[in-house]
Amino acid sequence: MLSIIIPCFNENDTIKGILNAIHDAGLGDIEVIVVDDGSTDGSRDLLQGELADQVDRLILHPQNCGKGCALRTGFEAATGDIVAVQDADLEYDPRELKFLIQPILEGRADVVYGSRFMGGRPHRVLYFWHMMGNRFLTLLSNMFTNLNLTDMETCYKVFKREVIQSIQIEENRFGFEPEITAKLARRGFIFYEAGISYYGRTYAEGKKIGWRDGLRAIYCIIKYGFFAR
Repeated sequence: MLSIIIPCFNENDTIKGILNAIHDAGLGDIEVIVVDDGSTDGSRDLLQGELADQVDRLILHPQNCGKGCALRTGFEAATGDIVAVQDADLEYDPRELKFLIQPILEGRADVVYGSRFMGGRPHRVLYFWHMMGNRFLTLLSNMFTNLNLTDMETCYKVFKREVIQSIQIEENRFGFEPEITAKLARRGFIFYEAGISYYGRTYAEGKKIGWRDGLRAIYCIIKYGFFAR
């Protein structure tokens, strides 16, 4: 079974669409876990009402504590053999999860990242400096982990359940990405990447990550990639 963890914070406009997309993706036996991270825009009402039958487990945080915090909660609740991260927006296509889980099903990988920077799938054209920031953070992360990832900051991360549940996640916000990458690499788990589509949002459309998160990511790369050794 595939457990899909969806951290949700103020995604009233997209949460219905992403749940419909997940259930229409032909992923087989799935467990949908939504962690509502203190939403105040009506997302929680939708999840408890109209969308309740599309969610196997809904976990409500009393206040917003960040993506990493929501994922930590979701990972602890997962019961599937494979665990995938799915953002509540519509930037990533759930139909592509079947490609990401394949290396794990074949016994080749412990962890699979979906890369926005490899393969021939469609990508919305957005911010140059945002792309450069992602590439820089991936390069810096690779220098500390000795991996050759192309997209460390991707949302689409898929794990064997026993692998992700063996990692103690400390970061509460977007520092989760470099933290989990460093900790998994240090433990010697086998990584794979697969090219994915990307239908990015603008900041006007609800994109939340900003330059402060980039600075925190640099701190986390150094903290977990070097000082935590």
